[in-house]
Amino acid sequence: MQEFLIAAKPDLQAARQSWLDALAKERRLSALTVEAYERDSRQFLQFLTGHCGGPPGIADVAQLRPADLRGFLAARRKDGAGARTLGRGLAGVRSLLRFLERKGLVNAAGAAALRAPKQPKSLPKPLTAADARRVVSADEQLAEDPWIAARDAAVLTLLYGCGLRISEALGLDGRAFTDATERTLRITGKGGKTRLVPVLPAARQAVEHYRRQCPYHLAAGSPLFRGARGGPLNPAIVQRAMQRMRGALNLPETATPHALRHSFATHLLGRGGDLRAIQELLGHASLSTTQIYTGVDTARLLEIYETAHPRA
Repeated sequence: MQEFLIAAKPDLQAARQSWLDALAKERRLSALTVEAYERDSRQFLQFLTGHCGGPPGIADVAQLRPADLRGFLAARRKDGAGARTLGRGLAGVRSLLRFLERKGLVNAAGAAALRAPKQPKSLPKPLTAADARRVVSADEQLAEDPWIAARDAAVLTLLYGCGLRISEALGLDGRAFTDATERTLRITGKGGKTRLVPVLPAARQAVEHYRRQCPYHLAAGSPLFRGARGGPLNPAIVQRAMQRMRGALNLPETATPHALRHSFATHLLGRGGDLRAIQELLGHASLSTTQIYTGVDTARLLEIYETAHPRA
């Protein structure tokens, strides 16, 4: 993680670092989530530096009231932060204060009582089945090097064919898919939770094709998907490849790697998939998270009706 100058006294800096370490090592949150919490808490401490008239310490944090936290949210909103960003920022601050409370250093009741900004309701934007099939096709990949084109197709196929998050696909070990008799894949998702997802023949074939093309040794204990120089594949590379495909295939701006995971869930539901089964496949902790896809399906049905029905 990149080092930043933290506006806080040594006792609070040390406690904050212990909190970040616990998020990564004990709660096993993803690197991107820990990075977001680091950024949000750093912005909070920068706010407190101005609010308190100097770098804050644990004693200053212990004296915070809900009005102080509302002031932080107001300052972030003034800087252009939207409701989702503010909600995540508040969640990070609450997590830090709860950590300090467990250490007996502060009382986090004020943060817990503060209501998060109301989140705008938005539905996931899946691709059509036809567009999803084009995106995962090896023939449609734009990389000039054949093994990189095979790699991109394999990653995207796992996102759409297995409903994986991009971090889950890129976190696969080099031994994945080496057993031809395996019909499921064990995935470690958010919070270190594991789940089993079925492996479709198309997904296995895409990964096997990539394996044959890849110039690097894909051994157990090393990443399955590699960058051009042999290191672990960076998610940004997959996102850039998808961005190029949007232009080449005339896809909407909402066609991102994560949209393939949305497409996986939406298309299963549209074909009569059980909501609880889809919840398990996606690794959602709550059924309410999965239920958002019922809204996508309903919205699409209404769109079809309004477009095609003569009396619409």
